[in-house]
Amino acid sequence: TILLILGFLSTLAVIALIAVAVTQNQPLPKNIKYGIVLDAGSSHTNLYVYEWPAEKENDTGVVKQVEVCKVEGPGISGYSHAPEKAGPSLAQCLQEAKEVIPSAQHKETPVYLGATAGMRLLRLQNESAADKVLSSVGNTLRSAPFNFQGARIITGQEEGAYGWITINYLLGNFKQVSGWKKLLHSLKSSSETSGALDLGGASTQITFVSKDLTSESPENQLYFRLYGKDYQVYTHSFLCYGKDQALQQKLARDLQASTSKPNSSLPDPCFHQGYERTINISDFFKNPCTSDKKKQLPFSQLYIKGEGDYQKCRENIQKLFNKSNCPYSSCSFNGIYLPPLQGDFGAFSAFYFVMNFLNLTSEPNPLALNRVTSTIESFCARPWQEVKTAYHHVKEKYLSEYCFSGAYILSLLENGYGFTEDNWQMIHFLGKIGSSDAGWTLGYMLNLTNMIPAEEPAGPPLSHGSYVGLMVLCSLVLVSVLLFAWLLFHKPKCLQKGIV
Repeated sequence: TILLILGFLSTLAVIALIAVAVTQNQPLPKNIKYGIVLDAGSSHTNLYVYEWPAEKENDTGVVKQVEVCKVEGPGISGYSHAPEKAGPSLAQCLQEAKEVIPSAQHKETPVYLGATAGMRLLRLQNESAADKVLSSVGNTLRSAPFNFQGARIITGQEEGAYGWITINYLLGNFKQVSGWKKLLHSLKSSSETSGALDLGGASTQITFVSKDLTSESPENQLYFRLYGKDYQVYTHSFLCYGKDQALQQKLARDLQASTSKPNSSLPDPCFHQGYERTINISDFFKNPCTSDKKKQLPFSQLYIKGEGDYQKCRENIQKLFNKSNCPYSSCSFNGIYLPPLQGDFGAFSAFYFVMNFLNLTSEPNPLALNRVTSTIESFCARPWQEVKTAYHHVKEKYLSEYCFSGAYILSLLENGYGFTEDNWQMIHFLGKIGSSDAGWTLGYMLNLTNMIPAEEPAGPPLSHGSYVGLMVLCSLVLVSVLLFAWLLFHKPKCLQKGIV
C-alpha cells in the first residue's frame, strides 16, 4: 500500500512539473494589428497595407509594410469630369487588401485615404468637383469591410513631415537601443536624423531637423513625439513645383516670353531633338499653376519642338526660382524661409524614379555632382529616335520628360535649396528601404498608432512568480516522496538500533 501511494505521488509530481513547464512555455499567439493607407497622388493612387504588434514600443507602434497595390488609371483628381468613377477605381486594390488581412480582423482594420497636391490643385480650381471626388472615394471605402477613418486632402506640411518620419523610421533613427548595441550607435547622436526630400507630380517638400532653426517662420515648424523623444522639424511644401506642374510653369513662361507675334510653334531645349508635342491652349491655362500667365493667343494649339540643349534648358528652369527677395535671415526661393541645410537627406518618390532611370542610383556611394550633371546633359543631347529605340519599353510620355525632369531636379536642389558640389553627397536617392517604400504613408500610419491604445501583450497563463512557486512546490513534493521512499527501504543504523 505504501509503495502504491509513493509511486502515485511521485508520478503525480512528475506529471505536474511537465504540465506546468509545457503550458507556461508554449509559443504565444501573435497579436497583430493592420492598417490601410491610400496615397492618392496627382498621377496615380497606391494602396499600402501595414501591420504592427498591438503592444507598442515607447508609445509608438512598430509598423511595417506588407502589401502595396497600384490602382489602375489616373489619380483621383483625374476624375474631376466624372467623379462617380473615382471610388470604383479603388475596388481591385481593396479586394487585394481583403485577401492579405485575416477576415476576422477586417472590421477593426482602419483605412485612411490621403489625397495630395493633385487634389489640392483641383480644390483651388473647382471646389465642388473636388468634394464630389472625395465623396465618391469615401462611399467606396465605407462599403468595404474595413473601419473607414476618412478620406481627406492632406496639407503639404503633413506630406513633408510624414515623409520625414518614414525615412527616419526605416533607417532606424528612432529605435531605442540597449546593451552592446548602444556601443555601435555611440558615434551617432541619438537625436541625429536624416532630412527628407519628396518630389511628386504637383508639389515638392523639404523637411529636416536644424540646430539653427529660428522662430522667424513658425508656420514652417512642426513638433513630434516618437519613441519617447521629442522632435522639432522644419518643413515646407511648394505647390506647383512638382515635376509635372513645373514643366507646365516653364512652358507658360516660355510662351509668355516668346516674340511679340506669337507663333504656334515653340522650340523647347528640355525635350530631345526631333521630339514634337501638341498642347491644347484652353486646357493649358485652366491649371491654377499657369492661370496667372494666361494670355490671349491667336491659335488654339501649341506645337512644341525639342532642341535637346541641356544648358539652355537649365537657364529656362532657373527662372522658376525667384531668389531676388528674402524677408528672412535665409531663404530657399520665392521668399520662403529655409534654415541652413544640415545632415544627410533621403530623396525619394520622383527624385528617385528619375535618377534611377538615368542610372544615377546604382553606385554604393552618392555620385559627384559634376558626374550627375554630365550624365543628364549627355542624355538630353541624344536624338529622340535614338532614345525611343533604346527605351522602347517605357511609355512615351514619361520617356520624353526624363531630360526635363533630370534638369529640373538639379535646378531645384542647386538653385532652389542651395546644395553645392561640397554637400551634394549628403543626398541619398531612396526607392525602398528594406521591404518598405519611402514615402509619406508609412509615417502617416506610424504617427496614427500614437492614437491607437496599446493592448496588454499576450502573456503566458501564469505570472513569473506563480510559475516559479509551482515549479518549486512540485519539485519539493517529488524530492520529499523520493526521500521518504529511500528512508523506508534503507533505514539508517541509528534508527534500526532505536527500534531494537
